[in-house]
Amino acid sequence: MSPPISSSSDVIDFVVHKGNGVKGLVDTGLETVPEPYIQPLEERLDPTKFQSENSIPIIDVSNWDDPKVVDSICDAASKWGFFQIVNHGVPLEVLENLKNAAHSFFQLPSEERKKYLKENSPSEAVCLCTSFSPQAEKVLEWKDFLRLSWVSEDQASAFWPPVCKEEALEYVKKVELVTKRLLEVLLKRLGVKEIDRTTEYKLMASPILSLNYYPCCPSPELTAGVGRHSDISTITILLQDDTGGLYVRGTSKDSWIHVPTVNGALVINIGDILQIMSNDKYKSIEHRAIANRSKNRVSIPFFVNPGSDATIGPLPEVLASGETPIYKHVVFSDYFKHFFGKGHDGKKTVEFAKI
Repeated sequence: MSPPISSSSDVIDFVVHKGNGVKGLVDTGLETVPEPYIQPLEERLDPTKFQSENSIPIIDVSNWDDPKVVDSICDAASKWGFFQIVNHGVPLEVLENLKNAAHSFFQLPSEERKKYLKENSPSEAVCLCTSFSPQAEKVLEWKDFLRLSWVSEDQASAFWPPVCKEEALEYVKKVELVTKRLLEVLLKRLGVKEIDRTTEYKLMASPILSLNYYPCCPSPELTAGVGRHSDISTITILLQDDTGGLYVRGTSKDSWIHVPTVNGALVINIGDILQIMSNDKYKSIEHRAIANRSKNRVSIPFFVNPGSDATIGPLPEVLASGETPIYKHVVFSDYFKHFFGKGHDGKKTVEFAKI
């Protein structure tokens, strides 16, 4: 497959409108980065701005009830907004199987993958996408992703792609337990005695598993796998492969910290929703990702999202002592639409909810 791709409009037509994605583009044998993917200088990752890798905490959660573990999680959520957990109870085999399944999906023939494009997909529970928000962004991101919405096991069994369905299901069921333990720890520190059904709906009613695929890139330094942004989730639980390429905003101005790959670990980051609900006690932190010159990279975030019609604002328990709210109440679907209605732009989305 080697279509005549000579102009930016040809590239966008082939990748976005015809649904071939950046994977299809790479499969044509291209040797240089096409113009629509070349980031302006100010959006490229500057190697002179890297901080030490040792800053992001790695927390052993084999005993969730240990006060030291609780303190470590809450401190990391407050200071960094990012941390890694090990001994979390999700077997290594489940993690490896899911990473392999992600590769298997993107190695399917193009016509098989295209069955899951929005216009072809049998259900809203599964959608193949490219970049971030191609209609809204000025420069495309070097990434395709398969979005798997988690509603029920029956729906997933019926509609998720056979090549990755069993592996994704097994992982989601395991990682939901991790999600609940994390949120119990984080909310208890905020004064929430128990997570009732109403609070649970506002925290985790609409999770999404995303199989992110970053094909080999001839010049990764010119591109963004994912541009600067913070997640709009409550929390995100990320499974990395061993390629590396995730960077989070450092503590000093304009600095970036590489999040090292740790075998068997899950990367946790606080999303905007928990920053809002905690009235800034916890921080959602800007992060970004780059592709690799010689390896196809996968990363698999599990976005723990509120129900679409949930109203989000600072928790009453947080404001009980008379603290002034920083955020107004917003409906999550409005926040979601605002996020996807523009390109990635750092931490600007959270301004939508500020008083």
